[in-house]
Amino acid sequence: MARLATAWAIFQGLLLESLPFLLLGVTIAALARWLVPQAAWVRRLPRHPLLAPVVGALLGFALPACECGNVPVARRLLASGAPLGTGFGFLFAAPVLNPIVLASTWAAFPDQPWLLFARPLGAFVIAIALSALLGLMGERALLEPALLEERRLTQPLAEVGLLERGSGVLGAAPISISPRPSSQSISLSDVLLHSGREFLGLLVLLVLGCALAAAVQSWLPRAWLLAVGSAPTLSVLALMLLALVVSVCSSVDAFLALGFAAQVTPGALLAFLLLGPVVDLKLAGLFTVLLRPKAIAVTALAALLLVLLIGQWVNLVQL
Repeated sequence: MARLATAWAIFQGLLLESLPFLLLGVTIAALARWLVPQAAWVRRLPRHPLLAPVVGALLGFALPACECGNVPVARRLLASGAPLGTGFGFLFAAPVLNPIVLASTWAAFPDQPWLLFARPLGAFVIAIALSALLGLMGERALLEPALLEERRLTQPLAEVGLLERGSGVLGAAPISISPRPSSQSISLSDVLLHSGREFLGLLVLLVLGCALAAAVQSWLPRAWLLAVGSAPTLSVLALMLLALVVSVCSSVDAFLALGFAAQVTPGALLAFLLLGPVVDLKLAGLFTVLLRPKAIAVTALAALLLVLLIGQWVNLVQL
């Protein structure tokens, strides 16, 4: 019973912490869908494989949402026809590059200014690397089917043919939704209806992710993770596993890390702050509205490897 009570308390904390940011992300996506014509900003986004994720990552400075709130915004970017690099650059980097997270990192570690530079720089590198890797897979193998169809409805015929606007199979039933002209605004009632459905769908996935994270936290002791804190490699691996398990929001994870910062290596501390905003148990369900299972697995494995390499490099430099 004690563990169940602990799991319930952790679940409530994770959900209450994440819910406002999820609502904020859906609201931002809804406002973008209603107020800004798609052609007005999508055509101005760079298509260059390097510039696209850079622009997407820099958007994080203007949108103070954690990783949960970034999912609906990234989905709206991709559904509106934005370059893949822009959508993924925003998805992976914005949870660290937004002002709230930068301020909380500085407030938690004022005596370690290197973290204020290393954390956003590391997030930037990870976002560009993951965007480039996922871009190699192609949209059909990468994007979740419903998102892929919605994205193809916004593409000009010069890029996506009529047959590709459906399921891509000859003889498939045509989609009942017709693409709107870029100059035609969408009614507020349509936006509210669409956003309400999107929020409820994401909320279900968020609840499942929080429940999974709470269960794992309650039955997985943290003491043994921190027991290897002084080992250069094992400390990085242990704190990466801890980041996956605790699934804490990026806006407050620096204060959680402050509690064990003195017991672990610098590389392990940075690894904890880098991995959580990109991959954790809470995000596992939310990513299913963006990516196919294979793409989620590739993202997780690549992020783990990148963070491990960055943590190891920091330990070599700092120790």
